[in-house]
Amino acid sequence: MTSSFPIFIISLLLIISVSNSQPSFRPDALVLSVRKDASTLQYLTTINQRTPLVPVNLTVHLGGQFLWVDCDNNYVSSTYRPARCRSAQCSLAGSTACGDCFNGPRPGCNNNTCGVFPDNPFTRTATSGELAEDVISVQSTDGSNPGRAVTARNFIFSCAPTFLLNGLARGVTGLAGLGRARIGFPSQFAAAFSFRRKFAICLSSSTGVIFFGDGPYRFLPGLDASASLIYTPLFINPVSTAATFSQGEASTEYFIGVTTIRINNNPISINNTLLTIDSQGNGGTKISTVNPYTLLETSIYRAFSSAYIREAASRNITRVGSVRLRRSMCALVARTLVARGSGRQSRILSCSCGGRMGPFGQSRARTRWFR
Repeated sequence: MTSSFPIFIISLLLIISVSNSQPSFRPDALVLSVRKDASTLQYLTTINQRTPLVPVNLTVHLGGQFLWVDCDNNYVSSTYRPARCRSAQCSLAGSTACGDCFNGPRPGCNNNTCGVFPDNPFTRTATSGELAEDVISVQSTDGSNPGRAVTARNFIFSCAPTFLLNGLARGVTGLAGLGRARIGFPSQFAAAFSFRRKFAICLSSSTGVIFFGDGPYRFLPGLDASASLIYTPLFINPVSTAATFSQGEASTEYFIGVTTIRINNNPISINNTLLTIDSQGNGGTKISTVNPYTLLETSIYRAFSSAYIREAASRNITRVGSVRLRRSMCALVARTLVARGSGRQSRILSCSCGGRMGPFGQSRARTRWFR
């Protein structure tokens, strides 16, 4: 089973060439505001799409392959263009499926078009969808302040039927895929506006922000996160983790190389081979926005839970009742341990992985949880 951890900065190495954008102004970066839905715990954002432009609410999927939207329910646009069979758009999307639709023509249903497989990672549901292009508009930024809106005129996305929205937050009409795919948000924005294939994402318990392009990344006034980043390599899972995929297709999600898990600076004893992705695509550590909590493989969870409880008990931390959730999970959530009346904050858990500290020399990237 793959573990899942929060993510803050992602850098892409994929080089592609796709649609053009406004020639008169090319931003250095783009910004999307993010909000967290209290009911589903999903992160949401909004773009403007179509002609005339309308706001489209989307669930953010960090490892998603591409943008997909519901085209069955009132999709009206004069600039909608289906991707014709064997076109450059189909090739870019890796689509070899080609077919006709006899209930059209309309967005999502046209003859001689190629298709892809939009999926809903929250319900593990996938279906076929028509590949298409349309206008989208997002806000530019200098890293500190919002700038003018800019337009990508031929942004590739997939149509999807209304039922694929099941399990997504109320008011959402699609999914924003930020994954490694050639038609994911980061790759298309980089190609459209000629900036580096890089994005930064910061998510809190209620809000967040996504920057596409170079820094600065000013998440708070006077705080430029790009000046003090700690880096760790990204790894490619050779086996797709999407609900539907072709043999030999790699995952578009992001994996990092966790090497040890420590509690109070003491490594816990685990099967370290589980931390490495094998040839079947199992193992490794995935960073994801799908699960609102950390997931651990069963044997790692048991070792972690036992060690954490022992360490907490040695510090006279009172153990409280379990939290009921949909599945077994990390002891930080399922078996919450809290300090009563101590009035202090101490480090309990850290995870180490190979990395470096920006321009300041070599280091080891480390994620820390505090109680």
